[in-house]
Amino acid sequence: MAKRAKSTKSKVGAPRARAKPRVAAMRAKRGRKAAQRSSLDNLVDAAARALDLSIAPAWRGAVKANLAVSFALAELFADFPLPDDAEPAPVFSA
Repeated sequence: MAKRAKSTKSKVGAPRARAKPRVAAMRAKRGRKAAQRSSLDNLVDAAARALDLSIAPAWRGAVKANLAVSFALAELFADFPLPDDAEPAPVFSA
């Protein structure tokens, strides 16, 4: 006599197993907001296109950090007040 294969269908009246992890994962995906791109991301992309450069994803963070530091230093000089009669030096020497 051959053994019968177990049926995977649920029996009438038997409680059905719910796919809670799958449903929770789907809800979590729907609830997530897309990561917002910063202005530095846009600047890096635009500069790379303009200069015909390819930036590896592993280096994007370093490029953005360098730009952030450069802009912070430039802001110190941009906010420095100059008198109205200030003129650039005719000869620059170190």
